[in-house]
Amino acid sequence: MTEGKIMKALSGFYYVEDQVGEIFQCRARGVFRKNKETPLVGDFVEFESANKTDGTVTKLLPRKNALIRPPVSNVDQALIAVSVKEPDFSTVLLDRFLVLVEKHKIEPVILLTKMDLLEEDDYQTVAHYREIYETMGYVVKEFSTIIEQDSRQLEDLLTGKTTVIAGQSGVGKSSFLNQLNPDLKIKTAEISDSLGRGKHTTRHVELVPILGGHVADTPGFSSLDFAEIDLEELPKLFVDFEQYSDACKFRGCMHMNEPKCRVKQAVDTGEIALFRYEHYQQFYEEIKQRKPRY
Repeated sequence: MTEGKIMKALSGFYYVEDQVGEIFQCRARGVFRKNKETPLVGDFVEFESANKTDGTVTKLLPRKNALIRPPVSNVDQALIAVSVKEPDFSTVLLDRFLVLVEKHKIEPVILLTKMDLLEEDDYQTVAHYREIYETMGYVVKEFSTIIEQDSRQLEDLLTGKTTVIAGQSGVGKSSFLNQLNPDLKIKTAEISDSLGRGKHTTRHVELVPILGGHVADTPGFSSLDFAEIDLEELPKLFVDFEQYSDACKFRGCMHMNEPKCRVKQAVDTGEIALFRYEHYQQFYEEIKQRKPRY
């Protein structure tokens, strides 16, 4: 048996890279379906192959994590692309992504795209939000499709890591990847004016080489719901709550209606941004109203 890593999944085929960089086209053994297992891009696997086009994935090796949407595993970090214009910057959308990424214990990096489209007044607003997220401990990078980028600022971030790039359609993910690696020639699409969002331009999941690492070029998070998140774990997914939650009067405080809640006090004093707490309340109610799973 040979060990390798799944680099691309397309039309029932898995493209596995062995330890010397050779790519083999493989099918998965039927036993995976029987065991309700699905190989994912990013999986380390055992495979056998008589040639490069007729291989078989025989065993999945242990994963450190796995996402359902997008379907990729063994992710080191998530680059969350959020546009500042066309569509406009949305803190609630960014916070949804952050909650989902924190749920899977994946290191998030915030990428603000389309910076060249900002007017001066808008730039000050975005800079204010950037400062808030950086104060929470998040790494924030800026990207423009027009201004020449110094790729060295991202090289240390990406080298030797598997990164998933996530974000709403039309925020500039494909442009970002193309600029860092022009050989990719990933298709981009114009914003649909009627919908105010981009058309999907990516149809399969693939790990592409970027600055000494691999980035998962994916159709993005096709769903931003919190189906996998329980109400009790939501407070732990807001990193700015952590330093205050232990000081709440009640153990397991949900920071909603409980008395002497240190998190709510921190919101009142400006130690926690009000918009973050409002998003927490919104997500709390969304999960609370969710129909039970059977």
